[in-house]
Amino acid sequence: MKISKHQRGITLLGFLIVLVVAGFFAFLVMRIGPSYLEYMNVVTAMKGVAAEPGSSTWSIAQVRGALDKRLYINYVNEAHVGPKSFEIKRSGGVNTLSVFYEVREDLLYNLDYVATFEKTIELNSPGSTAL
Repeated sequence: MKISKHQRGITLLGFLIVLVVAGFFAFLVMRIGPSYLEYMNVVTAMKGVAAEPGSSTWSIAQVRGALDKRLYINYVNEAHVGPKSFEIKRSGGVNTLSVFYEVREDLLYNLDYVATFEKTIELNSPGSTAL
């Protein structure tokens, strides 16, 4: 039987350090992750409105109404993403729907994080069905 001069493996202290680091990153994901999931829901709602046939000819009120319905269905928090977060621009032949908002949440005790989200999507032209 051959006996190694050096032991291999991780010590208890090394294991605890790895566990603390992994736990810290898991904590960050659990605190910051919902903000990004909410952003993905906002983008999905915007793409859904933009993909509607003829959405570029809708009035601003119609676009806002369709967007509000989709945001409500996707459980988007109105405290983060309100009506003032969206802008509908009509310039030339291009109509765009833009969102810009910030999320400020507690991270740990008196430490906060700020996440800024921005996205612009072109509304569909009449007769077009794909974005």
